[in-house]
Amino acid sequence: MKKILVVVDYQNDFVNGALGFEGAERLDEAIAKKIREHGEGNVFFTRDTHEENYLYTREGRNLPVEHCVKYTNGWEVYGETKVALDEVGAQGFNKESFGLSITHEIANKLPKSVDEIELVGLVSNICVLSNAVIFQTYYPGATIIVDASLTASFDPILNQKALDVMEGLQVKVINR
Repeated sequence: MKKILVVVDYQNDFVNGALGFEGAERLDEAIAKKIREHGEGNVFFTRDTHEENYLYTREGRNLPVEHCVKYTNGWEVYGETKVALDEVGAQGFNKESFGLSITHEIANKLPKSVDEIELVGLVSNICVLSNAVIFQTYYPGATIIVDASLTASFDPILNQKALDVMEGLQVKVINR
């Protein structure tokens, strides 16, 4: 049974930077532990990635807070999670929008088939939700899991609603 872990946007700007929020930092050690449990070849991660013109994009006009500008400190993965990703040689993907665009290049780096995909990271009601749907579409036979204890939002109500929506989309939400 092939199981992979996808760490979504656990970056400095979402933890303690431009869009950081209280409680995001508390996920760090547990995410790092889960990365190490999945081990080499089974961990992937996304980085929200923007250019200097972010404020002039559709997203920037709707969320006018510059964040995750490529190669800045805010764009880097946060804390012990970064260390663990490096230890297991995790494959990272930059994404320019909420969800990962699975291009031909990215598809060649993902496993051809997967039985189970677990997602953790930030932000539950935006990028985690978007990526759960994308991976569910890309791997229609896989069980998609979101660990509720390892995701969060700046808005606790939206966090709970996002978990509800994901359950409605047949995503298995654990540790709620």
